[in-house]
Amino acid sequence: MKPHQIGTIGLELAELDHILSSGNPIALSKDAVAAVKRSHSYLRDRLKKSDAPIYGVNTGFGALADTSIPKDKLAQLQKNLVMSHACGTGEPVSEEIVRAMLVLKVQNMAFGHSAVALATVQRYVDMYNADMLPVVYERGSLGASGDLAPLAHLALPLIGLGEVVLAGKRMPTRKALKQLGWDPIELGPKEGLALLNGTQFMCAFAALLTLKANRIAHIADVIAALSLDAFDGRIEPFHASVHAVRPHPGQAVVAGHIRELLRGSAIAKRAKKHVQDPYSFRCIPQVHGASRDAIAYVERVVERELESVTDNPTVFDDEDLIVSAGNFHGQPLALALDFLAIALAEFGSISERRTYKLLSGQRGLPAFLVAHPGLNSGFMIPQYASASLVSANKQRCMPNSVDTIDSSNGQEDHVSMGAAAAIKTWQVAEDVERILAIELITAAQALEFRKPLKSSKRIEGLHAEFRKQVPFVEEDVVMHNLMERALEFVRSSDHLIA
Repeated sequence: MKPHQIGTIGLELAELDHILSSGNPIALSKDAVAAVKRSHSYLRDRLKKSDAPIYGVNTGFGALADTSIPKDKLAQLQKNLVMSHACGTGEPVSEEIVRAMLVLKVQNMAFGHSAVALATVQRYVDMYNADMLPVVYERGSLGASGDLAPLAHLALPLIGLGEVVLAGKRMPTRKALKQLGWDPIELGPKEGLALLNGTQFMCAFAALLTLKANRIAHIADVIAALSLDAFDGRIEPFHASVHAVRPHPGQAVVAGHIRELLRGSAIAKRAKKHVQDPYSFRCIPQVHGASRDAIAYVERVVERELESVTDNPTVFDDEDLIVSAGNFHGQPLALALDFLAIALAEFGSISERRTYKLLSGQRGLPAFLVAHPGLNSGFMIPQYASASLVSANKQRCMPNSVDTIDSSNGQEDHVSMGAAAAIKTWQVAEDVERILAIELITAAQALEFRKPLKSSKRIEGLHAEFRKQVPFVEEDVVMHNLMERALEFVRSSDHLIA
């Protein structure tokens, strides 16, 4: 397989998605190799010529920035930094997040502003290609100097410490290095700092969440269209003229998508006794569309971050300049992730309301969607489960980015909490998928009661595919099993995306 070249201009979100999903190896481009070598040589030459303090290179860190470090201790300084900052706790993050972190860290150093040795960057490249994944923990980052604790755990295997997952097995790094025939790396001046400063933990989450959110937005429309016909809803609120006079782009996209999904539906075309639908049906374009517009904003922020140098200090060899600044601060991502959590939660909130209406015994549907309610509870309790997930998501949507806490003796006196925002938004996204799966299983059941009338070709095709996994419920069964199959159907949703 041809390696994907990582160069000096940054990644696009679609490019990162391709790297992670293709399974292809990565490699540094020629321009990246040259930039890394040039930056590294510049710092080495400067240290030979001058003892002037450079933060984190020949000084301590954080509140210890005014402490000078002798030249013969500079390598030990960087190793100590990685070890002391490996303070992650909680559960390990998923392998997909760690893979994304490795790619993003390689990209960050490939810009040529980090003054790291080529061998250090190459080791991360080799780890990614060998699928040697450091064990990184969820908790421990304030999103201040970037993601210090998670990135320290990502860096530990470079120096032979920590744990990794290799060939699906978790093991001490030294055992993995022996299997691969690799030696630990000795870090040079600034390298530990370059490895630990940066936003690659929260950015990995943000990038994968943005991809997931775009998928959820599409799936939510498809399931909503199924629910609309199952509830015998009106198609008029989706007319293009309605949305032309309120020109929010997401709103128009959703309305057009619903019209396309229900084109040719006999249920949608038939005369209705009711004049209006509840908001959860009538306002699908306005609610789904607003969330789509929010996702589009987040995507722009993530795209910019994928083109950003976020470690510190920043080295500009062409200007003979090393600047200690704050590009590691996670505020842009923290705000965006909080916004994304709210946008995603709204897909779940309105979905649960549609589920609730489908069970209400209105418009010719039996109560709780079973033929003999009372003897059978039918779909009563899946809605309870959906409501519990919606409630949990509401609580998660308290913004993390409005919080801050002093650290490092007040030197780091404003932090972003971007890592916490990333973790909770991932939880929101996963629960929204569960909520949508419950709506899907409910709407599919309700649609059966519209026979012999048919929905559109698209919706009937979806319904037929779903029935291969989840049967019609005649009498009470263990609903958990069917809900899990519905969730699997949603998450492996090529049939929903098409």
